[in-house]
Amino acid sequence: MDKELPRNSDGTLASYSQLGMYPLYYITKDGGVLCPECARNAEAEGLTKDPDDPQWFIVAADVNYEDASLYCDNCDDRIPSAYAED
Repeated sequence: MDKELPRNSDGTLASYSQLGMYPLYYITKDGGVLCPECARNAEAEGLTKDPDDPQWFIVAADVNYEDASLYCDNCDDRIPSAYAED
């Protein structure tokens, strides 16, 4: 599967969208959610390359606009939202 994921100038997965600087999160094949740091670490370790490992295979990235209770399935850190912050 060839997917276009948002990347920084150094080639690593981005934490924010290029337009608007909105906070990003990554979606795995099994529907899991990864924060940018866990997604970058998993990619660096080669975990994201195997489509038969759905818990790590990243299929998309999305902006967290308003979900104040979105948490990373790996580290349990809250993923910031663009508009639901205090």
